[in-house]
Amino acid sequence: MRPLLGVLALVTLLSPGLACPAPCSCSTKKNGRLLAECAYRDLRDVPRGLSPNVTILTLSANRLGRLGRSSLAEAPELQSLWLGYNHISAVEPGTFAHLLHLKNLDLSHNRLADFPWQDLGGLGALQILKLSNNRLSRVPRGALAGLRELRSLWLNDNALATLDRGTFEALPALAQLQLFRNPFNCSCRLFWLREWARGAPAVLSGAGATLCAEPARLRGRAVADIPAELCVAPSAQLTYLSSLAKGGPGDGLTLSLHCSVAGSPPPEIRWRVRTAAGRSLDIRGPAAAQAGPRRFLAFRNGTVAVPDFGKDDEGTYTCVAVNEVGTREVSLHVALAGSEGPAEELPRDDPQAGRPGGHGCAAGDDPEPSGAGENLVIVYHVPRGVRSGAGGREFPPGILPLALGLLLLLLW
Repeated sequence: MRPLLGVLALVTLLSPGLACPAPCSCSTKKNGRLLAECAYRDLRDVPRGLSPNVTILTLSANRLGRLGRSSLAEAPELQSLWLGYNHISAVEPGTFAHLLHLKNLDLSHNRLADFPWQDLGGLGALQILKLSNNRLSRVPRGALAGLRELRSLWLNDNALATLDRGTFEALPALAQLQLFRNPFNCSCRLFWLREWARGAPAVLSGAGATLCAEPARLRGRAVADIPAELCVAPSAQLTYLSSLAKGGPGDGLTLSLHCSVAGSPPPEIRWRVRTAAGRSLDIRGPAAAQAGPRRFLAFRNGTVAVPDFGKDDEGTYTCVAVNEVGTREVSLHVALAGSEGPAEELPRDDPQAGRPGGHGCAAGDDPEPSGAGENLVIVYHVPRGVRSGAGGREFPPGILPLALGLLLLLLW
């Protein structure tokens, strides 16, 4: 009988459910969870020999400096992991990726300048994430998107100067957010956070201490109180002008589209051209761009010009106004109709052109398809004996430069 009892005792001691590293103390909680208590042990590494059934691991207040991919491989069933108040400055990607049951992760009061954000993609059960009192300077776009159970997020006391629009919008369960004591640059790029904080169900803890560090005029002001008048989304209006160049028997049509924009800060103007002939062109700022045989000229005042406009240039012309608050687009469909009539039949500027085609979207959103603008038919004079269309027309030397010179005089 005694040998049998000895064998049972040995089996009990070696049971995986009770395995416990020497520096730690282990116990079973009333709810059946297995606790490995390894805090305040002056540990420099995660101890080996953890039970694969451990669900709570406390490693707070040690001297851990780095977590490798295999540091927690022995404990795949972890639900709570406490690593606060260590010296951790590096965490290898993949360290947490296999902890699919993890609900609580505390890495506060460490020295992290980076974090394996990609590991969060598989931690759908996570409810509490504490990264406060570190050296984090960024949260990548979409890093928190998979955390639909996350209730509490601590990012206070870091080095965050800005946050991408929508950083917290994919967190439907979020109830508490801590961002205070970060050196926020309250440019209009961060204006979305003011709007989110005012309308979100989550509580922005320490909102009065979530302050602007830059620019100087807003230093010490709460992020939630950035003046609305400093950040206004763009508006845009598109008008057009068509005219014949006066230089000789082969003169062509010059199309000019002007985009008037407003907003704060002043929006940047970009152009997007999609022609019926299948050409695609994007122009950013004042520039001359080439698409096939045609040159498109964009000017600083918001005008784009297409000298010698032909049938191949028919299509959708879109002005895109962009600033740190958002984006606004307005489009016109341009088509040609041939005429033997005099040049006086050219249409005049239409100040209403382009209004129906405008739409807005927030920065970072996918723009709606352009193409809602009104069709614009330009009637132009075709000199006898000259074929219409870009492919069949020939012009004497000097005609195009003269047309561009007249256009520049008109614009400036």
